[in-house]
Amino acid sequence: MSSITEPGGNARSPSFFSKQATIAQPGFSRWMVPPAALAVHLCIGQAYAFSVFNGPLTKVIGISQSAPDDWSLTTLGWIFSLAIVFLGLSAAFAGKWLEKVGPRRTMFTAACCFGGGFIVSAIGVWTHQIVLLYLGYGVIGGIGLGLGYVSPVSTLIRWFPDRRGMATGMAIMGFGGGAMIAAPLSVALMNHFKSATSIGVAETFVVLGIAYFISMSIGALAIRIPRADWKPAGWTPPVETKQKMITRNHVHIDQALKTPQFYLIWLVLFLNVTAGIGILGQASVMIQESFKNTVSAAAAAGFVGLLSLFNMGGRFVWASASDYVGRKNTYYIFFALGAVLYWLVPTFASAGNIAFFVLCYCVILSMYGGGFSTVPAYLADMFGTAFVGGIHGRLLTAWAAAGVAGPVLVNYIRAYQVANGVAKADAYTMTVHIMTVLLVIGFICNLLVKHVHEKHHMTEAQLAAGN
Repeated sequence: MSSITEPGGNARSPSFFSKQATIAQPGFSRWMVPPAALAVHLCIGQAYAFSVFNGPLTKVIGISQSAPDDWSLTTLGWIFSLAIVFLGLSAAFAGKWLEKVGPRRTMFTAACCFGGGFIVSAIGVWTHQIVLLYLGYGVIGGIGLGLGYVSPVSTLIRWFPDRRGMATGMAIMGFGGGAMIAAPLSVALMNHFKSATSIGVAETFVVLGIAYFISMSIGALAIRIPRADWKPAGWTPPVETKQKMITRNHVHIDQALKTPQFYLIWLVLFLNVTAGIGILGQASVMIQESFKNTVSAAAAAGFVGLLSLFNMGGRFVWASASDYVGRKNTYYIFFALGAVLYWLVPTFASAGNIAFFVLCYCVILSMYGGGFSTVPAYLADMFGTAFVGGIHGRLLTAWAAAGVAGPVLVNYIRAYQVANGVAKADAYTMTVHIMTVLLVIGFICNLLVKHVHEKHHMTEAQLAAGN
């Protein structure tokens, strides 16, 4: 391991959490890195399961039923909203810091924030102070979510230049699947700790906070970065051509914001996520209203679970496929196929064809998940790998914006139509047609993505200096 020379000329070993200390020694297997990333992403994926706490949190005082002083669902709804906002903000603003200090320090900081956020929230439940839940899970936990989400990405891309999509898809699949572990685990813990004087939420928060801190810390300790000159055995970097939009140059994180490519890919992610996230949030109600008296609440819950599986699986399958068909072509498929499927959904609903209705939405949600996992590799292809983690962090503001736009489109358009006499079964038709238009616009944005102009490329001296 190389040493650091101090101003006085004395050499000292790098600190354990420094970027230098994580440089892999010869013989290190790159296949050790995806499990380290999964150790983080499976934990922070708990965010998708936070809704299991909403009902119990409305009965913290009443225990068996809500008391007058208990929190309302509208009050509790801000916890998750704050977490997503701070996920986007921390991912955007900590990108430069991530590239400077490396993944280990960033992932450990994420572990402290995410685990610590649960502990602060537990105190908030015990003292019945909603502001502590906003601060704990919303702000501190949200920062942990953002740092944990982006920290392994650039490392995986550098270890797998030959399989960028597969590598990032593996980790981000963990974020999509984390809720499948967290939801039943949280319910089981609450039932275990429930008593005549406690609903069991605070104790569950403490256990989860400690467990997630340990798991994420293990991931931080296991992570390694390759040497600057490392490449897979027998692999030759691809020649940059118009057909293969994979650059061999690098663009600085600040310079990337001056390119049209960044904003076009921002719109590509925004439009793809907007088209999926609103439906994901209303899936249960939507299928019951579309097939009134045919689909039960239990069947609707099964539909939601199926969508979650396709959301998770799509993150790995589509990202892996992009290694062969190309990132730009993968997004062409997302937008073209998605637009066709959205247009067909009302036809299947009016015909009472539940099977094709479900199939359409399963494919759509697989592409929603695939959009998240494919975009880091798309960015690496366009801007190089030197600052891809920070660039990806800033691009995730598109997720935050889509998290507002998608549900607003679905909920408010539906409410407007129902208020004006449209049957609930038909109230989603206009919405899905609007989604179709958004996907067509996304197709055009993707079409406009070209190579980054050479004036934005970093020189060898800038790369060596790291700025």
